[in-house]
Amino acid sequence: MVLKMADEVFIQGVTREGRTFRPSDWAERLAGVMSSFRPGGAQPGSHLNYSPWCIPTVIDGVKCVIVNRALRDYEPMAWDFVMNFARDNELTITEGEPPMREERKAA
Repeated sequence: MVLKMADEVFIQGVTREGRTFRPSDWAERLAGVMSSFRPGGAQPGSHLNYSPWCIPTVIDGVKCVIVNRALRDYEPMAWDFVMNFARDNELTITEGEPPMREERKAA
C-alpha cells in the first residue's frame, strides 16, 4: 500500500519545550526570504509578496508558516533551508492538517 504524503507542512512558532519562538515576526521574515521561490520562478516585483509555497499565518493564536511540498520539487535547497530552520530552532512541525490546540482536539 502506498501512502500519500500531505501537500503541506505547518511550522509552528512553538518550540518542542512549549515556548513561544522569538522574534515575534519570525514567520514573516522566513516567508519573506522564500518570496522569490514560486511557480514560474521569480518575476519583477515578486519580492513584494509571499510565495504561494511558503505563507505566514496565525492558527489558534500561534504564528505558523505553511510550506507546500511543491517547493521541494521546484527547489530542494530552498525546502532544506526552511526545514533546517525549523529543526535548528526546535520548532514544532505538523504535516497534513493544520495544527490544533489540545483543547480543540479533545472536543
